[in-house]
Amino acid sequence: METKKEKKENKNKNAKTEKQVYDFAKKIEYEYKNILLLKTALTHSSYANEMKSKGVKAECNQRLEFLGDSVLSLVTSEYIYLKLKDCKEGELTRIRATVVCEDSLFRFADSIGLGEALFLGNGEIITNGRNRKSILADAFEAVLGSVFLDGGLKAAEKFLLKFIEKPIEDIVNEGEIKDYKSLLQQIIQQNSGEVLEYALVSETGPAHEKIFEVHAVLNNNIIGEGKGRSKKSAEQNAAKEALALFGY
Repeated sequence: METKKEKKENKNKNAKTEKQVYDFAKKIEYEYKNILLLKTALTHSSYANEMKSKGVKAECNQRLEFLGDSVLSLVTSEYIYLKLKDCKEGELTRIRATVVCEDSLFRFADSIGLGEALFLGNGEIITNGRNRKSILADAFEAVLGSVFLDGGLKAAEKFLLKFIEKPIEDIVNEGEIKDYKSLLQQIIQQNSGEVLEYALVSETGPAHEKIFEVHAVLNNNIIGEGKGRSKKSAEQNAAKEALALFGY
């Protein structure tokens, strides 16, 4: 049987847990019908395993992550399909891949302080799990999955669009729709022995708003410079500038 002290400690712990979940729900501006879905979305497997070892049942967020991944792809695909009517299938695929990649999901999660809201095992806390890219990216998908289960596709769409609209706009403005790297590579390969590389020059700004600067280097000579919110977009912009040298 629990002692009075243990009962009091457990009561305080439960109150703290409940507050943590409700506070995060307010932060993402979504009112849950079933708040337990959000609690599950915030529960990492390391925490669930620790609770299990103590005889306490706690479901981790892996199943919600699986669901959220599908919702993420569907909502993003529909949005860019309707928004970018002049883009071909390959271009839409490249845009979607950029928006739903781990780096992007990490930035979305970081922007809402998701790491601080997670329930992590002691080992993950000690090893800085609250800032680990893979943990935050997976948790973001889990939160999206919880919104979908609680409120349906429209609710999930409303939640997600706040994060993906600006990055998609940036991709279009930065010229990442066209695959300039592939075109440049095709031109370079026409002459055997040519070596084309991309060198990361700098990486500035906070985690969720980093700016990368890259040089396109041909045989140790800089032929293009580019900046972007990801290494890929910076490389594309460097390739775009380099193509101008070849009359493209």
